[in-house]
Amino acid sequence: MGTLLLAKSPQWGLATDGRGFYVFGFEIYFYAICIVCGMIAAAALAALLMKRRNMAPDFIFTLFVFCIPAAIIGARFFSCITDPNLGIARFFDFRDGGLSITGGVIGGVGAGLVVCLVKKVNFLRAADCVVICILLGQAVGRLGNYFNQEVFGAEVTNPSLQWAPFAVYINDLGGWYYAFCFYEMFINLIGFALLYAAAWFWKKKPNGIFTCLYFVWYGTVRACMEPYRYEAYILDKGGIMWSEVLWILLLAGGLVGIAILLFVNYRKEGALFGSKKGDPCGITKFLSPNKNEQPYYSKINIFGLNYPLPPLKEEKQYQKMQKKADRLTQRAATEEEKLAAEKAQRDALEAKTAAENAVEARKERLLEEARAAEAQATHARGEADCAAEEVKTAEERIALARDEVNRAEEEDAEVRAILGRDEVNRAVANAKRLKRVLKRLDKKAKRLEEKARIAVTVAAKTETAETAS
Repeated sequence: MGTLLLAKSPQWGLATDGRGFYVFGFEIYFYAICIVCGMIAAAALAALLMKRRNMAPDFIFTLFVFCIPAAIIGARFFSCITDPNLGIARFFDFRDGGLSITGGVIGGVGAGLVVCLVKKVNFLRAADCVVICILLGQAVGRLGNYFNQEVFGAEVTNPSLQWAPFAVYINDLGGWYYAFCFYEMFINLIGFALLYAAAWFWKKKPNGIFTCLYFVWYGTVRACMEPYRYEAYILDKGGIMWSEVLWILLLAGGLVGIAILLFVNYRKEGALFGSKKGDPCGITKFLSPNKNEQPYYSKINIFGLNYPLPPLKEEKQYQKMQKKADRLTQRAATEEEKLAAEKAQRDALEAKTAAENAVEARKERLLEEARAAEAQATHARGEADCAAEEVKTAEERIALARDEVNRAEEEDAEVRAILGRDEVNRAVANAKRLKRVLKRLDKKAKRLEEKARIAVTVAAKTETAETAS
């Protein structure tokens, strides 16, 4: 039967129902493409956030290997036990559809917890980087629901509202329905952007806040939308809307989690956020499953300036060749082996010279960048100081003009008073303009001064590296 169906299927092109396309007679669903793209995008941005928040970004690959399969299994299992049209007996019929976001989150987060426990990695720190990126994956996944014509609300009877993305036409029902898949996609993208931006800059204790905020955000979204979904997609048994109860519990769990984290941090550190007793940052320590991993300076890492510069490829090549030469020297017994060892030592010496030249070139480049950054910062600060003097002069003119108006009013010189008030208004407007310019120049000067400070610090690391070597 399967062979017959495959033979009747087109070899190439879009499927007639618009849910996928055929390659060599095998149908690939747009839903699957959206899910995979969402996973990859979420993993890539989670790795970037890990690097930003002082963690080894490679850890995301370990999590990916274990959490993705666990999320798929959890999503399928939850869908099979809650969807009366499936049942656990059809667990392996993945191509028939049926993946629950609820089960996926439970399976993925649970697997992540196990991996962190085994690798002895702080789960809450890792979760803050990974869990909020799930929102991005879910948003892209909702686009897949559009192709599958799933996740929609009540029927839209007003013809003026029958347009995408406000509504979606459902072929099986022959009408337009509220496009909840698009609503949730847009809301999740907003939530992801807000949480990701906050996690990018926030570094205070306690860890785990962003993980709980994910559950608060997504629980709120689903709790608000669930009652208005098309009835076939609502888990309703025994007169109780269990899907609504589930999302309310998720929302409540996130709020309770935040309360517990803040309470524990207050008891331990004397403050809701940060600390009054020690380091206020929750991500100061470099975190990696490999305890011997050496962190290096990175512009992305919040604490990148605390670490040495990464070795150049020439330095790595020299170290590799020197180890090889030493190994050959120790094992050399015959004349031929001794000659090979001597050649390896000469090659290593050449590599050492190349590495020293590369290090020196990097040092000169960084010093030049530092000097240029300092010159730019000095020039910008000079412009800001000049603008400050102009503001001061403008304020003095305002004071003089007001004094002139007061004298004119005392002398009943009406014309002179009117002219004086016009002069005051012009002076005030000019002062406001100059203050705006000053604010902009001062902000530019501070930005360049910070850039110069970083450039000087990085350049100084070359001196430290030379001293250490």
